[in-house]
Amino acid sequence: MDKKSLLGLLIIGVILFGYTWYNTKQQEKFIRQQEIADSLDRVQHPEKYLSAIPVDSLEVRSATDAELSQKADSAAAYAARVNTFGQSLVDASQGQEQIYTLENDLLRLYVSSHGAKVANVELKDYKRYNGEPLMMFKEGSSVFDVCFFLRKNYNYAQVNTAEYYFVADSLAGGVLGTGEESKTLALRLPIDEGAYVEYRYTIHPDSYMIDFDIRFVGMEEWTSNLSDFTIDWRNTSLQNEKGFKNENMYTTVAYHYPGDSGIEQLGMSDGTKSEDVKTKTDWVAFKQQFFSSVLLAQDDFQNAVLKYETYEPGFGLIKNFDAKLSSAFYPDRQNYAFRFYFGPNKYSVLKEYREEELQRLVPLGGKLIRWVNLWLVIPVFDFLGKYISSYGLIILILTVLVKLLILPLTYKSYLSSAKMRVLKPEVDELNAKYPKPEDAMKKQQAMMELYKKCGVNPMGGCLPMLIQFPVLIALFRFFPASIELRGQSFLWAEDLSSYDSVLNLPFNIPWYGDHVSLFALLMAAAMFVYSKISYAQTAAAGPQMAGMKFMTLYLMPIMLLFWFNSYASGLCYYYLLSNLFTIGQMTGFRYLVNEEKLLAKLKSNAKKPVKKSKWQARYEELMRQQQQMQRQQQGKRR
Repeated sequence: MDKKSLLGLLIIGVILFGYTWYNTKQQEKFIRQQEIADSLDRVQHPEKYLSAIPVDSLEVRSATDAELSQKADSAAAYAARVNTFGQSLVDASQGQEQIYTLENDLLRLYVSSHGAKVANVELKDYKRYNGEPLMMFKEGSSVFDVCFFLRKNYNYAQVNTAEYYFVADSLAGGVLGTGEESKTLALRLPIDEGAYVEYRYTIHPDSYMIDFDIRFVGMEEWTSNLSDFTIDWRNTSLQNEKGFKNENMYTTVAYHYPGDSGIEQLGMSDGTKSEDVKTKTDWVAFKQQFFSSVLLAQDDFQNAVLKYETYEPGFGLIKNFDAKLSSAFYPDRQNYAFRFYFGPNKYSVLKEYREEELQRLVPLGGKLIRWVNLWLVIPVFDFLGKYISSYGLIILILTVLVKLLILPLTYKSYLSSAKMRVLKPEVDELNAKYPKPEDAMKKQQAMMELYKKCGVNPMGGCLPMLIQFPVLIALFRFFPASIELRGQSFLWAEDLSSYDSVLNLPFNIPWYGDHVSLFALLMAAAMFVYSKISYAQTAAAGPQMAGMKFMTLYLMPIMLLFWFNSYASGLCYYYLLSNLFTIGQMTGFRYLVNEEKLLAKLKSNAKKPVKKSKWQARYEELMRQQQQMQRQQQGKRR
């Protein structure tokens, strides 16, 4: 037999062997598909396999060709899914949702078996403005989807855990018992024999922080090429406060860069807003006015896509929150540690997590303003809150303390205005002496000389006001963000953290609203009286204030009335008290300061020799040079 014959026989043998092997595989595949189809048919039509039931007791009908074709397509699709995902995952895609409960004295956590997500959270110590239990988000809006890829038989399959039903491995739900340190609920998604994804929720006594672990157990074969996994976290926030506008102003998405001392926010506005964060973050918060849901990562998120959509008033909802987060995957690790914070934006609670900077969720202002709140306002509030139950009285005491603290500055400001006022006749004489515009420099020099001789600082009335301005801004930031005022009633105000409506209007006034806030109205009236007294004093000291009359007396109080009508009534109440105390102080200063004696003292100071300071010498030299330049320019024009 020659070489060609041997080669031909060898080729024929290879073809026969390949055909036999291929045919065997096809038969095995066909048998497997038939078994799957039979199994599916048993699930869909169990009555055909119950021989104990008489045939005449069953509803019997003939299947149409379309139905048979549909069953065949379903069986084929089912077989394809099994081949791609495996039998365990396909079985886990069907099931019935079960809700497990974990709770301590502060919160009740509802965990769904469908996606093993936190379906909702109830905060036990708080209620919504309408008296209903305070839930962190709208029922049915919660989504927590971990997405990753599995590699099997050289094929890649995308798994979204939100589509599957997890099985409780540890039924440790329920109320945290006395003496128990913690309680854990473990839910598993089976991937294959000995391989599963597990979510572990651990609740601790007297804590709003929930430990949350994602575990990939026995998954080495499936995830050998996996480099990261993503988390899609979404929910819808309920309107928990009476005023939609005010609550929406403080509702946003916040996030934190690792090691940073501050936080970033998407901004507080209406409509839709999104941001693509391309750097690492260690936590993301769905922040409302007084409550927040925070997801913290032990190993940081690699990047994040954050978004919110705002509802229109009247739906009982505020915003749709959406966070898509990426986390690194390590082949040699099973456990990935996260934490959830579901709780109030209360500084004394959040400062326990100072390393994570969660206390920054309470908007206390910038560096200087924040310092005033941290070292003055909050300590006083916390101390008085231990002994006084009425926050209306606490605000009253706080106002008195602030006024006493800045009393020296207020007196100095009034005294400076009084000095300027009693020197007005001398100033009028200088105005008459230098009426021409080209003599403005001489007039200015003469006034400075007069003030210097009499010992008057023209800026003496402004500087004390500027120094106490941070205190006013600090309180402006503190009151609307203070959860301590939430639900606290005082006089006619039902909730000091929201507006106090004494009259609901049948129409809406632009920039004002559809209600009348009595505290805001009284605050504006007190502001008008204070402005009138202050204007009368400053106008007498300087005629240039006459042009500011409309703005000072009328425009500012009206603007504040429109601005504060929907603001926290506690803030309006504080500004009302502050204006009333200031009016009382100014009235008292008028009796304490004898202007005739003050003028005599100033004239006595003018007779004494005054040594020029270096600053004044430089100022006068500068004025002399400017005057000389003006003369030169006038000479050239002639």
